[in-house]
Amino acid sequence: MAFQRPRRFDRNLIVIGAGSAGLVAALVAAKLGAKVTLVEANAMGGDCLNTGCVPSKALIHAAKLVADARGAERAGLLGPVGPVDSAAAFAHVRAAIEAIGPHDSVERYRSLGVDVRLGHAHITSPWTVAIDGAELSTRAIVVATGAEPVVPDIPGLADSFFLTSETLWRLHRAPARLAILGGGPVGCELAQAFSRLGSAVTLVQRGARLLPREDDAVSAFVRERLEADGVRVLTGATVASVTRSELRMGDESSVPFDSLVVAVGRKARTAGFGLEELGINRTEAGTIAVTAYLQTRWKNIYAVGDAAGPFQYTHAAGQQGWMAAVNALFWGLPRLRPDNGAIPAVTFTDPEIARIGLTEREAAARGVKVVVTHYGLADLDRAIVDEAPGFIRVLTAPGRDRILGATIAAPRAGDMLAEVALAMRRGIGLKGLFGSLRAYPTYSEAVGAVAGRWREGNAPTRVLPWLARLHAWRLG
Repeated sequence: MAFQRPRRFDRNLIVIGAGSAGLVAALVAAKLGAKVTLVEANAMGGDCLNTGCVPSKALIHAAKLVADARGAERAGLLGPVGPVDSAAAFAHVRAAIEAIGPHDSVERYRSLGVDVRLGHAHITSPWTVAIDGAELSTRAIVVATGAEPVVPDIPGLADSFFLTSETLWRLHRAPARLAILGGGPVGCELAQAFSRLGSAVTLVQRGARLLPREDDAVSAFVRERLEADGVRVLTGATVASVTRSELRMGDESSVPFDSLVVAVGRKARTAGFGLEELGINRTEAGTIAVTAYLQTRWKNIYAVGDAAGPFQYTHAAGQQGWMAAVNALFWGLPRLRPDNGAIPAVTFTDPEIARIGLTEREAAARGVKVVVTHYGLADLDRAIVDEAPGFIRVLTAPGRDRILGATIAAPRAGDMLAEVALAMRRGIGLKGLFGSLRAYPTYSEAVGAVAGRWREGNAPTRVLPWLARLHAWRLG
């Protein structure tokens, strides 16, 4: 492939996509004094602001308020709780997007020195990008085009007016009957929220359990919580065909619905940006193939975020964005590489599920020997008064306190995980976590408690009898 490299460049960097990864890349480049153009074909803020993190968490918040009100009788609330106005919940979702939107707006980024262009970008050579036909030359390019929902090939699905995680926000109230295909994080979060808002929800999971990336104990725990909130959970279930009002199952049963949400996963959005013409490869997962330093086969073209993987997390995308920008701007000499070994992940059910590092399933599959230390929230004072179920499980190397992974099921588990994430990043083991002082009564005490359990299991048993004799002798 022969391309003519320009003698002069219009830009130091062109970033394609204004989601989390692209916004961070553009902002870092501008702060470093570079001349940078950010191109977005749809809405600033990408999926996270408009159809993902922000609206889903706003809906979850509204649904939790409803659930808390229904449970308030135990704390002395007198009289019945009134009906739910789910339209108000969706109004809250739209208000949340509008409140956060200015953070990612065209006006803000232009004020910070970024040349923002609204239009479609097409890479015409390793050093040129056409934006709705107008071509700019650039020393480097960052591709941050995100991901889009996977739509399975099921007979009748295309004609069923189904919704996805991107389009369900067109709803203005919770449907009477809702079917959700997919028992991953998105499916579980939406199932619980809509059930609390008054929908009769059926969650259909093809696999044998919910949240297949989590350990068995977590899958069982989440299923129990969803069913307690009224969700009908079908696992090991196959959908044979879809009509406009029902799922026809492989066992000849049916699931009627008024609305259907397809949430079986997301795939990298890579088509139509000129990547094929440049011979930029894909991985087996369909993401853009990159080096450890986020470079494609063209060393001045970087790919980040959901388009590159291997994670589909906003925080991972942001980290990749700033690293790619720094690598691209400083003479193409890559210095920064993301550490994929300790990436936190949170499923925002109630309680939340937060995970980092190895799971027990992954350890077994890789042949890694681990010791699992478990602490149940039934023993935690704050969880007792809040009536909060949950647990924390930490994986360590045998005979050592080095943390290989952790899973927390608890209210605000994602916040609790930050302490564990920092410990893993800084090489602090369970001994160090045990010695840290935490406020009482808080959920963070569970981290210290699980470290204490580990210490109990690794106490110097040979020394203890001698200590007992010493203390007995000191009695006189």
